Amino acid sequence: MTLLVTRPEPQAGEWSEALQAAGVDAQALPLIAIEAPAHAQAIAALWHNLSAHRLLMFVSPAAAEWFFRLRPHDAALPAAATWPAHTLAAAPGPGTAEAVARLGEPLGLRREQLISPDAESSQFDSEALWPLLAPMAWQGQRVAIVSGGDANGASGRTWLTRQWQDAGADVQAVQAYRRGPGRWNDAQQALARRALNDPRRHVWLFSSSQAIDHLVNNHLPALGGDALGRWDRAQSRALCTHPRIAETARAIGFGEVHACAPRLPAVVQAGVQAMAPSVVHARRSPP
Repeated sequence: MTLLVTRPEPQAGEWSEALQAAGVDAQALPLIAIEAPAHAQAIAALWHNLSAHRLLMFVSPAAAEWFFRLRPHDAALPAAATWPAHTLAAAPGPGTAEAVARLGEPLGLRREQLISPDAESSQFDSEALWPLLAPMAWQGQRVAIVSGGDANGASGRTWLTRQWQDAGADVQAVQAYRRGPGRWNDAQQALARRALNDPRRHVWLFSSSQAIDHLVNNHLPALGGDALGRWDRAQSRALCTHPRIAETARAIGFGEVHACAPRLPAVVQAGVQAMAPSVVHARRSPP
């Protein structure tokens, strides 16, 4: 039984190693590729105007990584520039918060300036973050949501943006990286074909609805040989780290869908439970 970790790299590899160390047969099969945005001017402009912002919200570890990677070094922004003492940072979960802290602390960002749901929260998303932000005074304040996007620009966070705007804030979405389906190497293509040929012995771990879209619209068709048409969706199994992702998996026809919190212990426990029925079934099957 194999758990297919579909996060983008390097997260897919890191999660696979951690799951293997916890006793789960996990393999990285990334469905999303991340690269620099087509135009980084918005990131440069945000760096030059950090002090004018009350808060920057980072939607993912990748958003933090690319925001700090694309930090300009020029006469207008010396290399020694520090994070403003009055500018806060926010993250929807501990993974993103840790990335922001690790990259921001050398520039003066203090842990007490970073707002994020507790590590034991049942969900890590905008809805879990907003109760921590709502009591603050937002009227007339500037907020930037640092996110991914595609060729059309930043994706932002629609629901969270609306909450801030209703509270009087000026909200801007800034694209720090670009998402796409990427391409599988030969080993990843072989792993995907094994999953298609033996769906009951593979569980897809999804942490993004977009990953599911890429699987159906890009990766499986790219395998050729009518791979998408041969896919037995009713026998396929998914483990999703958010209820909305689980809804997407069910909508495209996954026959068995489990949900869990996006924390390693929760994924390990849910993965073992998701795998157990097929293991039992296989043992009871006639030789």
